[in-house]
Amino acid sequence: MASALGRQRIEVRRLSVPPKEVRTRHLLEVRDLRTEFVTDDGVIHAVNGISFHVDEGETLAIVGESGSGKSVAMLSVMRLIPEPPGRIVSGEILFEGVDLRRLDRDSMRRLRGSRMAMIFQEPLSSLNPVFTIGDQIGEPLRIHLRLSARAVRERSIELLSMVNIPNPERILESYPHQLSGGMCQRVMLAIAISCEPRLLIADEPTTALDITTQAQLLELVSRLRDELRMAVVWITHDLGVVAGLADRVQVMYAGRIVETAGVDELYANPLHPYTIGLLRCIPRLDEERIERLASIPGTPPDMRTLSPGCPFAPRCSFVLDRCWAENPSLESVGAAHQRACWAPIDGLRAVRR
Repeated sequence: MASALGRQRIEVRRLSVPPKEVRTRHLLEVRDLRTEFVTDDGVIHAVNGISFHVDEGETLAIVGESGSGKSVAMLSVMRLIPEPPGRIVSGEILFEGVDLRRLDRDSMRRLRGSRMAMIFQEPLSSLNPVFTIGDQIGEPLRIHLRLSARAVRERSIELLSMVNIPNPERILESYPHQLSGGMCQRVMLAIAISCEPRLLIADEPTTALDITTQAQLLELVSRLRDELRMAVVWITHDLGVVAGLADRVQVMYAGRIVETAGVDELYANPLHPYTIGLLRCIPRLDEERIERLASIPGTPPDMRTLSPGCPFAPRCSFVLDRCWAENPSLESVGAAHQRACWAPIDGLRAVRR
């Protein structure tokens, strides 16, 4: 059965590849992406010229406060920005060498769910309440792999077992409201991996879950990533969540990437004041004294106006005169370590978390 599934999957993928390709050595490469929303109160500049990549089998964590642009960036990659009011103003989104911005709607629909998939923060709002779990898991199998009814049921049971859901035959007949939040999130994961995508995007999927279920889901995604050899983009506001999952971390603020590095390097040697602030918000289990958690003063900027200087300047304790006048670009400060900051590195290194 596995070989038959593989043959059908290859046929679907060949149908969905457009004629024009761009050479790239990364699975996903985003170049100078800009996304905005037109509202009655003005234009919201949600993503402001970000460039990054994801390699095969890699896990990239995108971290930042609410409103930093991390979710909008990946919704732009998936071409799921509602138009209007949203629009991708500029940039390239290269997936497997193909610029997704050049694809028509039908081509994107064939690609979503088959080669790239996304799971969201609230599973109960993503699952349809009037259809059974079996109907919803079976949909991508019928559309992308064109499986028979019997093959869909067999594959659905296999998928529920892969995400550690007990008694999968019974769950197929259940409705979303009959399952816990953790179970619904596992169902969403099963739907996302049903066609064994090359890229999985997870948008804060553990936020509404208790700490034990969070840990189980993180371990599950890590195992499935290795088994299916897929790349993962994990969106979160909590640096502590991705410590054991990510290979690289990308920190976003005000629609920009302010620091990116390997996970061990970033935790050991943060070189942007915002990253340092996020790390200081994480509770420490190795501290003998009980201290009040640190916080980042101030509030995120108004994204309707783009100031000429660094957007973090009003909240930064390392601010310089130059920060108010000129926004720093992302520059290399070490092997695979980049930051966008004017503050002296030595001064930042002297700050202990």
